Amino acid sequence: MKYKKALIGLIALVVLCPLGLLASGTAWGEWGLDEMLDILGYVPQGLSKLANINHIAFLPDYSLPAFGESLGGQAAGYYISAIVGIIIITALAFGIGRIIARK
Repeated sequence: MKYKKALIGLIALVVLCPLGLLASGTAWGEWGLDEMLDILGYVPQGLSKLANINHIAFLPDYSLPAFGESLGGQAAGYYISAIVGIIIITALAFGIGRIIARK
């Protein structure tokens, strides 16, 4: 198999992704406006404008609403997020590769 090592690496990352649930606080870079204010002492103007945009999250806070705030529900949400992300990035990479190969 041509991509065996890459596939093994991706599977390992998917298996390890719920380790973030063990840490306290917010994941690095996923701060809300209140946390940004605590860290920086102010909220950058561009971020405060974007915070009011209505958005629909597929898995809000990486959790499955049916499971509530349980650890199992959060872990399942992390796994689903990882798998969906891998599928989207792989599809984009193959699509862009095909477009480039045609030229």
